[in-house]
Amino acid sequence: MYTDLNIIIPVYNEGPNINKAFSMIARHAKMPYFPYVIYDFDEDDTLPAVRELMKKDKRICLLKNKYGRGSLNAIRTGFDAVKEGVVLVMMADLCDDLNIINDMFKKINDGNDLVCGSRYMKGGKQLYGPVFKGFLSRVAGLSLHHLTKISTHDVTNSFKMYTKDLLNAIEIESTGGFELGMEITVKAYVRGYRIAEVPSVWSGRVSGRSRFRFRSWLPGYIRWYIYAIQHRNDRKNQDRGINGQGS
Repeated sequence: MYTDLNIIIPVYNEGPNINKAFSMIARHAKMPYFPYVIYDFDEDDTLPAVRELMKKDKRICLLKNKYGRGSLNAIRTGFDAVKEGVVLVMMADLCDDLNIINDMFKKINDGNDLVCGSRYMKGGKQLYGPVFKGFLSRVAGLSLHHLTKISTHDVTNSFKMYTKDLLNAIEIESTGGFELGMEITVKAYVRGYRIAEVPSVWSGRVSGRSRFRFRSWLPGYIRWYIYAIQHRNDRKNQDRGINGQGS
């Protein structure tokens, strides 16, 4: 039974948002939690606000990205810093649905290895944001769910909760963007780990600029989509073996 939660928050000039993000975490999280804020450069306008928060909250860990700039490398830095337990990746832009943190944590304690915040399952929703990007994300999530029977309708969402044991077992090959969450989910599926989802409402950024660069990161998403299709029979064979139905 897991009792506390490690929260990884990659930031890039989120000074206008970070205080509200921490207020929302405190409002919604019912378990003990430990935030890790990871930044790229010393001039980031998030840092003064975080250092003020650290004076009152000794749990906050502020880390500089050790792999090179970018959200993926920041998240990897956070993964390395967490030694055990449960890990949530969330953004500081106030787009993620923190109302569901406790439901996600419960599903981890129910025996799941990965829990996805899902915009495209019943009860989920995406508000605002680029229309074309949202359309492709929805098509990718729903089609992959139906084609492979992966246990989430929203494989591309970065708002996910993992066990550290799962993260230790997955070799990360992604090199940029937010494709990391999709890679881990697809590899977890292929290897037979338990995946669950909770309906999530994604809303647009309140202030600041997004680092999402759709065109440059699209090839990564396509790579892991194809990987899931190519390896779906591996999962079927593994399921048969697990259920004692193999020959």
